[in-house]
Amino acid sequence: MDKKVFSTDGKELRTITLDDSIFGLPVNEDVIYYAINNELANKRVGTACTKTRSEVHGSNAKPYKQKGTGHARRGDKKSPINVGGGTIFGPKPRDFGFDLPKKVKRLAMKSILSLQAQSDRLTVVEDFTVESGKTKDLLKVLNNFAKDERTVVILKDDDAKIKQAGRNLHNVYFLSFNRLRAHDLFYGRKVILLESAAKNLSEFYKEGEAK
Repeated sequence: MDKKVFSTDGKELRTITLDDSIFGLPVNEDVIYYAINNELANKRVGTACTKTRSEVHGSNAKPYKQKGTGHARRGDKKSPINVGGGTIFGPKPRDFGFDLPKKVKRLAMKSILSLQAQSDRLTVVEDFTVESGKTKDLLKVLNNFAKDERTVVILKDDDAKIKQAGRNLHNVYFLSFNRLRAHDLFYGRKVILLESAAKNLSEFYKEGEAK
C-alpha cells in the first residue's frame, strides 16, 4: 500500500510503501472486539463490595418471639429482607482481567491499522519532535492534520518531549509503535503515523512472527 508522506507544515513530500502484511489485511472484527474487551476488563478495579448478613453490624437477637404474634418468624435484624440488613449475592472484590493469546493481540493491532489505513484516517508524517515541550508548538503541527478530533499519534520511540507537550490535550493520544492500545487506536478519528514508526512497525511484527 502506497501512502503520501507529509511535512509538519502539511505539504506533500514523497510516497512511502507500507507493509501490506500490517496495513493491507482484511479487517477481522472478532479479534478487534476481543482485544478491546481485554483492555477494558484489565483496567477495571473490581473493588465493589457489599456486606452479607454475617458481616452487617447488629444484634443477633430475634426481633420478636417465634410464635403467637401472627407474623412470619424472623431470625435477626440483619436478615436481607430487613432495611439495613445484609445483601444477597452482592458484589465482592474480584479481578475482571483475563489473558489474551499473543497471536490474537497482534492480529487485532494489524487489523485496526489496516482498517484505519483503508478508511483514509491514517496519515504518514515525517519524523518530528517538540524540543520546547510546549503544547502550542505541538498544536502547530497537529492542526495541519486534525482539528478538534480524537487523534492518535504513533511515535517511533518513547519521545518524552512530545508526550510532555501533549499531556494537556484531552483528545490526543500518544502511542509508541511497540506499545499500541487497541481501544485508543480503534476509536481514533485521525491517526498520525511518523515515517520511522511505519518502518519500525514492520520490523516489530516480523520479529514477533519469527519467534
